[in-house]
Amino acid sequence: MKLTPPKFTRLNDMAAIDIGRLKENQARKILEGIRWKDGVTCPHCGSKDVTRLKSDKNKKTRDGVIQCNHCRKQFTVTTNTVMHGSHITLRQWVQAFYSVCTHKKGVSALQLQRNLGLGSYRSAWYLAHRIRLAMQEFVIHGALKGTVEVDETYIGGKPRKTENKNHKRGRGTDKAPVMVLVERNGRSVSSPVENVTGETLKSAIRETVHKKSVIMTDEWKSYRGIGKDFEGGHYVVNHGEGVYAIGIINTNTAESYFAILKRGIHGIFHHISKKHLFRYCDEFSFR
Repeated sequence: MKLTPPKFTRLNDMAAIDIGRLKENQARKILEGIRWKDGVTCPHCGSKDVTRLKSDKNKKTRDGVIQCNHCRKQFTVTTNTVMHGSHITLRQWVQAFYSVCTHKKGVSALQLQRNLGLGSYRSAWYLAHRIRLAMQEFVIHGALKGTVEVDETYIGGKPRKTENKNHKRGRGTDKAPVMVLVERNGRSVSSPVENVTGETLKSAIRETVHKKSVIMTDEWKSYRGIGKDFEGGHYVVNHGEGVYAIGIINTNTAESYFAILKRGIHGIFHHISKKHLFRYCDEFSFR
């Protein structure tokens, strides 16, 4: 028996639904439509010969359980996903997915807790990080191609006055360095890096960008020589001399990415530890 869920191929398809009044069964149909576009498939053996079990009054079978007629194992739409084993309702998961994906600068865990009616901040924090983990799968999929802009910045607040540290800005600061690679009119990949030396930055570019691409950076010396590894070459715009664009040669898209990332950190999240910084980079890259 082949089960065919309703056709929801992306979260934007939920625009026609009143997301604030979403019910559990509606949320389940949305998730099944996104996961199983061509009919329900067993996550254990890959068979499409499945049967949807009916829930009973004694709750021996809960809502949404499906049994595979081939391997005889039972599963739901959350099996082997970031929602697996969670006690948060599907309605809350779908609302959280929609909220995180549609807020340009992100949404804090505290705001999610209020909006979704979760019992604790810890549950909201866990929910948000699971969503960022799912976003990571899309961010790292395939090499960047075409014209790729590369830039780096530093993330973090000022040291406390009680700390006897200098307040250097830019290179030389104690803040966490973050690197971004952005396709023109395409995807972006960003992550914290250990340092901004030539070895680190050029290795990241070689691993992330297709060999036939064009690389565009600012004048930072660590990028020198990267052009020989790419068929399109390496073009530089000299920010130190006040030049920010020479025709199509610029890093404006990469700088715009950092502008949104920093506004999200300062205005929405307020504080991000270095330990979890890569998760937020994945979120902004996905969005």
